[in-house]
Amino acid sequence: MDTIWLTGAEWVAVLRIGLGLWWLESWRHKDKKGWFERGTGIAWASDVAAKHRWNTVRSGFEVVVAPRPRTMAYVVVYAELALGLGLVVGFLTPIALVGGLLLNLLYLVLMIHDWAEQGQNAMMALISLVALFAMSWQTWSLDSAVGFF
Repeated sequence: MDTIWLTGAEWVAVLRIGLGLWWLESWRHKDKKGWFERGTGIAWASDVAAKHRWNTVRSGFEVVVAPRPRTMAYVVVYAELALGLGLVVGFLTPIALVGGLLLNLLYLVLMIHDWAEQGQNAMMALISLVALFAMSWQTWSLDSAVGFF
């Protein structure tokens, strides 16, 4: 493969790092006090799920998220932080890529009515797939330095 400026593996690492920065920005701009103390994030998601066209999403939300809103707020917020850090530094990269892919697919399905959210989550999922199958942890990563994967 011919590339300009960087090698193909380095460009895939850039893509992985960029995806990690995207997750970190998602974490950074969240109102943590609102999410943790007032439950705003889960309340918003609950409202979206309640109006969802697919019964599976409504019932799944009621079974998994609704009974434990505080716990789920922490799971969502800190999952985004962990994904961002893991991808930027390349630590447990395949696990972070699969976790991010699953989280993006959950967001995509929940927000099926919102075109902007669909676009963002579809692109992040695509980047996760490319970075996973291109084994983006081989370059510029702690995984590579330590010999993981």
